[in-house]
Amino acid sequence: MVAEFTGVSKFYGPVMALNDVTLRLEPGITGLVGPNGAGKSTLIRLLTGQLRPALGRVQVCGREAWRATAKAHIGYCADADAFYEEMSGRQFVLLMARLHGLHGRIARERTEEMLDEVGMTDRADRPLAGYSKGMRQRIKLAQALIHDPDLLVLDEPLNGVDPLGRIELLEQLQRIAARGKAVLVSSHILDEMDRLAERVLFLFRGRLIASGTLAEVRDMLADHPLKVCVACNAPRALAARLATLPTVHAIEMQGDDSLVVQVRPPKDFFPVFSELACQDDFEIMRLEILDASTEAVFDYLMHASRHG
Repeated sequence: MVAEFTGVSKFYGPVMALNDVTLRLEPGITGLVGPNGAGKSTLIRLLTGQLRPALGRVQVCGREAWRATAKAHIGYCADADAFYEEMSGRQFVLLMARLHGLHGRIARERTEEMLDEVGMTDRADRPLAGYSKGMRQRIKLAQALIHDPDLLVLDEPLNGVDPLGRIELLEQLQRIAARGKAVLVSSHILDEMDRLAERVLFLFRGRLIASGTLAEVRDMLADHPLKVCVACNAPRALAARLATLPTVHAIEMQGDDSLVVQVRPPKDFFPVFSELACQDDFEIMRLEILDASTEAVFDYLMHASRHG
C-alpha cells in the first residue's frame, strides 16, 4: 500500500468538499473521475500534503501526507503551469533536482535521464515560454519523476495535448507503473481511462461512490441495464426467444442482422443466453457490450447517486 485515506472529510467553511472518504492506492495506475465540484482537486491537495483533513487521516508510505517525509515520496504534476518561463526545460528540471537534494554530477545525470524518458532531450534548451502544451506537460512529468517517487499524482495531464502526444504520454505512464510505482491520474477525458487505468475512483458530491476495476464497478450496478449488441443469422427469431427471458428488459433491431438488448442483471443473463444460443442453433456472429466504458459506468453511477 502506497497511500491511504481513512475516514477523510474536508470543509471549506460550511461547504463539505470531501465526505468520509476511505480508499487505498496500490502500485499501478488508478483513475480519478468525477464532474466539476465532485472533490477531485481537494482529494489531490490532501494527498499531496497541500491541505490537512478536517477529519480522518491521509498517509503516504506510512507517514502523514502533509509532512515533508511523506512529500519526499510524491511526484506531482499540477493542472496549472507554474514555470520560471525564462528558463529552459533543462534548467528547470535541474533546479527541481537540486530542490530535492540532488547535487553536482548526480543532479545533472538524473536531469538528463528524465529528459530522455519524456522525449525532451533534443528540445530541452528552448525557453519554457515558447513550449507547446504537450512539451510543457512532458517537462512537468520530468520534474515530478526527478527524485524517483513512489507515488506519481497527475491532475488533468492530457489537457490540450494532441492525439499523438496523448498516446506517448499514456505509454510513458504505463512504463512508470510497470516499475512498481503508484500513479493517480485525474481526468475528465473518460475514454482515456479505459486504456490507461487498472482501477478507477468515482467521486460525486464529495463522496467516493465506487472504486475498483471497471468490470468490478459495473458488476455493482445490478439495478441498471447493460446494453449488449448481438449479431446473428436469425435476429427476429432470436429476439422472440430473448423476449421471454426475465433478465431482458428491452430489445431493439439494429440493421438487418443485429439486436441491441438491455439486460439486468448482466451476470444472470449471459449464462442463460449461452444455453439458448446453443439449444436453438443460432449462429452468433458477434456479441459486444456497448456501454461498459468508463463514461457509461460513470453515467450509471451519477444516476444512481442522484436517485438513490
